[in-house]
Amino acid sequence: MNHSEQDKLALALELPSVAPDGTSPETVDGMAFARLYGEPLFQLPQDLYIPPDALEIFLEAFEGPLDLLLYLIRKQNFNVLDIPMSQVTHQYLAYVEQIRKSNLELAAEYLLMAAMLIEIKSRMLLPVKKADSDEDAEDPRAELVRRLLEYEQMKLAAQKLDQVPQLGRDFLRSQVFIEQSLAPRFPDVDTTDLQAAWADVLKRAKLNQHHKISREELSVREHMSQILRRLQHARFMEFTELFEDAIRSGKGVPVVVVNFIAMLELSRESLVEITQAEPYAPIYVRLAYTPA
Repeated sequence: MNHSEQDKLALALELPSVAPDGTSPETVDGMAFARLYGEPLFQLPQDLYIPPDALEIFLEAFEGPLDLLLYLIRKQNFNVLDIPMSQVTHQYLAYVEQIRKSNLELAAEYLLMAAMLIEIKSRMLLPVKKADSDEDAEDPRAELVRRLLEYEQMKLAAQKLDQVPQLGRDFLRSQVFIEQSLAPRFPDVDTTDLQAAWADVLKRAKLNQHHKISREELSVREHMSQILRRLQHARFMEFTELFEDAIRSGKGVPVVVVNFIAMLELSRESLVEITQAEPYAPIYVRLAYTPA
């Protein structure tokens, strides 16, 4: 076993490196040579096998033949529109030979590009034949240059997209948990609900009105007193019940309007309360609660 193999064995078994003279390492913890999975090892295993590429270091690989070719061109500041095919092909083949020794499947697509480079190089060595139309023949590197420029544009676009902040990588979405009380909360009476109930009362009042023209003086205070007297004998009363007498008697819309104004005036003076259990539920009117 040579020095390099002993060094690999030392790394695999958590041993110190061998001495320059090739002697065995000193004991660890005063007794054992090494520790294997936490257990002391007092002698080296006779049948220990270490794979040849156990200590192989993997560097960041190229993303494809075009990526390698573009790297060689940009590293040496070559003009992508005027590629020196001889020099680039030689460097490309040297790299392909290295990866072909270790990974033949990975080298397959690189070999295809190498064949293309050799073909372009061969076509450039041939004498140029002018076409019948006296136009210059197309440069054999034109297709390769087009593919390289398109690949470089896509690569730069991908780098710009990668710089955009991403959720989970560059920032996290904040989350706030709010505890809600389970106590029921009854909604307040909405003005639209009150308007709808009032419109229904007006519609019913118009159906029972008489076509009699007369002048009658109506007192809001008198109707306020009537409403208070009716509410004294009831715990609460539905909104529409306050207008039933005026509707049945056929007194018409004016009496109903004055009765409604009287109710609003009582509410403004906090003498009555207008409540509703839930949206679209019946509206109730009751006397305001006065603490003793």
